[in-house]
Amino acid sequence: MVKLVDTLLLGSSARASRFESEWRHGIFYSKRLLGHLIFMIFSTLEHILTHISFSVVSIVISTHLITLLVNEILGFHDLSKNGMIISFFCITGLLITRWILSGHLPFSDLYESFIFLSWGFSIFHIVFCFKKHKNDLSAIIAPSVIFTQGFATLGVLTEIHQSAILVPALQSHWLMMHVSMMIFGYAALLCGSLLSVGILVITFGEVIQILGKRNNLYFLIESFSFVEIQYMNRNERNNVFQKTFFSSSRNYYRSQFIQQLDRWSYRIISLGFLFLTIGILSGAVWANEAWGSYWNWDPKETWAFITWTIFAIYLHTRKNTKFESVNSSIAASPGFLIIWICYLGINLLGIGLHSYGSFTSN
Repeated sequence: MVKLVDTLLLGSSARASRFESEWRHGIFYSKRLLGHLIFMIFSTLEHILTHISFSVVSIVISTHLITLLVNEILGFHDLSKNGMIISFFCITGLLITRWILSGHLPFSDLYESFIFLSWGFSIFHIVFCFKKHKNDLSAIIAPSVIFTQGFATLGVLTEIHQSAILVPALQSHWLMMHVSMMIFGYAALLCGSLLSVGILVITFGEVIQILGKRNNLYFLIESFSFVEIQYMNRNERNNVFQKTFFSSSRNYYRSQFIQQLDRWSYRIISLGFLFLTIGILSGAVWANEAWGSYWNWDPKETWAFITWTIFAIYLHTRKNTKFESVNSSIAASPGFLIIWICYLGINLLGIGLHSYGSFTSN
């Protein structure tokens, strides 16, 4: 009887343990299936947001081109502004989705940094949409958004799109501080240097125009002399006055636009210089924790120092009253190329200590 009871107890215990094991396995597979389902949902959402933002930015660029050619279509200004706002929220959703999907801040590779840079460009574009000469200012910045978004979506290798676990060197609380400040600094400095390039293009065209119309100006002056004016009829005199008024209005608008470009270029570069300085300092502290040295003259560090020096020179010339806005723009314009060498060139080569997420490392 005792043996029978023991046998029954052992059998029931075995069945209970088997049931518990199956139950645990069922929960494990259910969690695994749920995790896979969530991963698929977020991956699909990321894919959709990426293509929506790129498509909207493409429409915004086309809108800017149309409004620059045909100023009479006033409704397109609001269309471009609303389109960039939609693109901004799509990129924001993409970054948040990437953050949730990977479990870390989306700063770990070239693809994520390009998306974050495009997000920074879209912020400045939206700010310009609410300012004077908004269409002209936004048209200068908008190509940067589509370039970075397009390069991240179409130009980067496909495997970089997949989120991965952070390498040990990047698993630090300094990641957010250093990388976010550097990319914000790059975005601001690129926008500011683009505005400086715009100043040089406009003033260069103005000089060519003045040289080309020197004979017409001489004719205009001679036409106002008492010797010539008596031979003009009323229609000719009205035509001369209309041309003079049109030229003065156009030159006034151009002068105001150049001042606007110079003012915003100075503001944005000053902000970007602050971000860049904070990023370099925080990176030095992080480097000391990771590598035991604040500065190693790594290629990325060297080009970051060159970038910092270029824009420090610009700010010095901007504060000096002896220099005009054109001279300051000459100092800031090379910074556009220097930043791309610092940001993208080092990643393309995959050299130095900052080659995480580059083409060669992937």
